[in-house]
Amino acid sequence: MEIDSHNKSPANRPNESCRLRDWLAGGSPVMIGVFAAGSAFVTYSSMYAFRKPFTAAAFDDVTLLGIDYKSVLVASQLAGYALSKVIGVKVIAEMTPTRRAAAILALIAIAWLSLLGFALVPAPYNFPLLFLNGLPLGMVFGLVLSFLEGRNLTDALVAGLCASFIFASGVVKSVGRWLIVAVGVDPYWMPCLTGVIFAPTLLIGVYLLSRIPPPNAEDKVVRCERVPMDRAARHAFFRRHSASLSGLLLVYVALTVLRSLRDDFGLEIWTELGFGSAPSVFATSETLVMVGVVALCGGVTFVRDNRTALLLSIALVLGGLGIVAGAIAGLQAGTIGPYAFMVLAGLGAYVPYVAFHTSIFERLIAAFGERATVGYLMYLADAAGYLAYVGLLFTRPFWLGSGGFLDLYVRLALALTLGSGLLTACLLIRLQRTTFRPHGAKPTQDTTSPAGPA
Repeated sequence: MEIDSHNKSPANRPNESCRLRDWLAGGSPVMIGVFAAGSAFVTYSSMYAFRKPFTAAAFDDVTLLGIDYKSVLVASQLAGYALSKVIGVKVIAEMTPTRRAAAILALIAIAWLSLLGFALVPAPYNFPLLFLNGLPLGMVFGLVLSFLEGRNLTDALVAGLCASFIFASGVVKSVGRWLIVAVGVDPYWMPCLTGVIFAPTLLIGVYLLSRIPPPNAEDKVVRCERVPMDRAARHAFFRRHSASLSGLLLVYVALTVLRSLRDDFGLEIWTELGFGSAPSVFATSETLVMVGVVALCGGVTFVRDNRTALLLSIALVLGGLGIVAGAIAGLQAGTIGPYAFMVLAGLGAYVPYVAFHTSIFERLIAAFGERATVGYLMYLADAAGYLAYVGLLFTRPFWLGSGGFLDLYVRLALALTLGSGLLTACLLIRLQRTTFRPHGAKPTQDTTSPAGPA
């Protein structure tokens, strides 16, 4: 039935939304890509306002069983976040496209209610609320990623998505510090209020995200069609590529620990470096890191051949680890200052970390002609990475010793860059010798048949 164009009733709004999607579908791939990248950036940046602001406070007025309260809060949220990643291995892999947008809003609403509870319940009894905060938020990334994967421009789109959590991590912490220092907001209320500030941009971002057209026929040929994966498909996929996937997961675990320690205890590290009284330092340093990461990881988009792009992305991992090691050497030798050290250490940690999100898993699926989802692999990797990081936090007194967080970060970074660097080099050699399907060849329709071992 034809609807009168002058009818402005609420019932007509879904049709207006469909027209937006149809208009985008008729546009160029670049136009769709810009729209998709912008929508994902706004959505995930806004989500970070419900996750990270609390790390901008010290919470040094309370301890729990002799442990400083901020470490308890970080570990509590991460425990929920890690469990969410485990749950997400199944949920994200099986999620249908029509339910994604509503699921994002529902999960973030639950997270905000937990922040409200965190403000209302007195310390030190409110730390379980941050566990409840992390539990829904861990699945948001996979839902947003599902809108972007399986496209010719996926590398660039996901680089933009990952830029959002680099950029937003600094911005929301700067907003949090501003609320505490300039406005005088209580540190326990600050996370809840920061979420309120970013709620309008979240709603706009999710609406725009839901209007992105699905991958077209060319996308499906070049990058392979992405379909939900049931339990049998997930297990069969992992068995076919178990050797390479196991090595990649170990490298990703090291990168998660390296990135998360710098991110969650950035206030303490910056303070030890002499920048503790400058709230803007979070936003300015992370903006520089974001620009470098997007340029390097997003540039893989221009490499059409999936095999070449996969190997190049793994080489980026090696390069990033080298930057971290070089930054530490420069700081200790006095050849670079504290600010340059934090920017270079962030760039070196985020380039390989983001490469997994943008290209490594995406191109591995395409190179082998698999009908799978990046969300499954990312949640498998994230579950392992965050569980390892939670374990580090609970054993932090043993690792920290008599030094501060800067000393802990430097010692761990040196060990992790060396170990994961050697493993990455072995993976690069292995994958160079592996047979890949020719670029552009049609994938097999049987998801249980082998496509060649990775």
